Amino acid sequence: MPLTKRLLEDPHALADLLRPETPLERRLLTTAEFRHGLLWGEPRFGHPEGKVALHVREVLSNIDLIRHLPDTRREQLRLIAFTHDTFKYAEDRSRPRDWQKHHGILARRYLEAHTADREVLDVIETHDDAYYAWLTERHGQGPGGKTLDALLQRMEYCLQLYYLFFKCDTQTGDKTQAPLKWFERMVKGIEWVAVREELV
Repeated sequence: MPLTKRLLEDPHALADLLRPETPLERRLLTTAEFRHGLLWGEPRFGHPEGKVALHVREVLSNIDLIRHLPDTRREQLRLIAFTHDTFKYAEDRSRPRDWQKHHGILARRYLEAHTADREVLDVIETHDDAYYAWLTERHGQGPGGKTLDALLQRMEYCLQLYYLFFKCDTQTGDKTQAPLKWFERMVKGIEWVAVREELV
């Protein structure tokens, strides 16, 4: 059976795909709202895999490739990966866009009932802001007026975690690697990691 069809028809398929490692990961996969978000999505630019769960699997595989990653950091990255795009289905895309209904903010609000880890919650909320800041740099004005300075000011306290997730998330699908290379060039104080052979 094709994987996408199995994900929709087999109640165990999500767990088989994502291989939860913690009680929280397992609990999230049992909630209807969370499962709905993981099973949402059609192939599109940046996400040729379609379903959010398939993208999450790619991000988790990248996390597995980071060498010398402490267990606590790995657990944080996995929880961010599980949650970061899971509420895209609920995002408001009307114009003008209401940025308080961005999927990152919706995901953060959902996860606040399950963890008090501020680093995890802040990275989930802002996980797309580096990409938006890159667009601002290129075009003078990006979505929501996001800038690199504002992102760094907010995330300085957990910048390495932010960078690690941004790298694992960007090196998936057919996403352009330019924002990641720009971030690595522009941001001081991060320790570069090689997740996989650098994509062009």
